[in-house]
Amino acid sequence: MRYITVALAKGRLANQTMDLLEKSGITCEEIRDKDTRKLIFTNRELGLRFFLSKTSDVPTYVEYGAADLGVVGSDTIHEENRRVLEVLDLGLGKCNMCVAGPGTARELLSTNRIRRVATKYPRIAKEYFYEKKHQTVEIIKLNGSVELAPIVGLSEVIVDIVETGSTLRANGLEVLETIEPLSARVIVNEASMKLERERILSLIGALRKSLEE
Repeated sequence: MRYITVALAKGRLANQTMDLLEKSGITCEEIRDKDTRKLIFTNRELGLRFFLSKTSDVPTYVEYGAADLGVVGSDTIHEENRRVLEVLDLGLGKCNMCVAGPGTARELLSTNRIRRVATKYPRIAKEYFYEKKHQTVEIIKLNGSVELAPIVGLSEVIVDIVETGSTLRANGLEVLETIEPLSARVIVNEASMKLERERILSLIGALRKSLEE
């Protein structure tokens, strides 16, 4: 029996996913060892392998079949735009992708006078401004704290994930528009779904059952 391989985004989401699986009797003690240096974690009895990955890489591993399944935020799925099947919303890590900035930028948004948008998510920002708002703006890709951009004049607004909004408020910014709700999703490799459909659906079913309990 070949292993079914699951890619998990490092951090809290991986722990939450394992919590759900364990409720259904699917365990992997190795992955719970905080001191381990292993990269691959195995449950030989169930024929399952898990590995932890940088969040943005999870859809890539799944698209190319290095992982049969993955669990990652819908923001990453949208931004990476990989060819994968999105099969289950786990409802974990709920938040929103938003346009944010100082209150004075609200009028600029309503009159399509925004010139620059700073973000870690250029694809999502482009789709929103170009396709939904039909506005041409300069998208500035940042890797650090995007909240800094409107404060120092790099951009009028930002596109970023907002959970509680406390960081925005602490820096004199606010949510101006909501682009889309976000949460963790299960994604599946297209070929794997055909070859191992029964086993993959069983795993998805276990996750769904745990969510309903």
